[in-house]
Amino acid sequence: MEWLIPVLVVVAIAVIAAIYLWATYNSLVQLNVRVDEAWSGITVQLKRRADLVPNLIEAVKGYAAHERAVFENVTRARAETLGAAGPVEAGVAERHIQQALKSLFAVAESYPQLQATQNYLQLQQDLVDTEDKIQASRRFYNGGVRELNTKIKVFPNNLFARNLGFAERDFFEIDGGAAISEPPRVQF
Repeated sequence: MEWLIPVLVVVAIAVIAAIYLWATYNSLVQLNVRVDEAWSGITVQLKRRADLVPNLIEAVKGYAAHERAVFENVTRARAETLGAAGPVEAGVAERHIQQALKSLFAVAESYPQLQATQNYLQLQQDLVDTEDKIQASRRFYNGGVRELNTKIKVFPNNLFARNLGFAERDFFEIDGGAAISEPPRVQF
């Protein structure tokens, strides 16, 4: 009977450790799925904005056909945004499209008759709405990444999280913070 107490203690410790590993694994899976869902939300909004860009280009092109370099830069930035594979690439692409849209709106400001058209005004409003949704999606994604990365880094999770296949995720940060400090200027 003396051997029964140490065996029960070892079994109890093993059961507690197994329950802890099970609960931690499940919470890491949930956080990982939440981050994937949040990234999906960002890509939806980036695609929505990328779909608006050709319409903006066409609206401005009718008034400023000679601004070919601006249109090419916007088109190139749009393609880069659509081709971004992850948060780091998307951050670089985001800076480029912000700069390109600033140039496009600068050209549009030179044409008051363009700014008065209903189609152009609606496109501007849609772009503003999309920019707001991108920022909200970005905050949601970065919050999920923060939770996941913290859970992976804290002790004792850091001892086994990576062995279970969980890795830290990248935040969605704009390459060159000046790009987000001054969003595209849209005047009505």
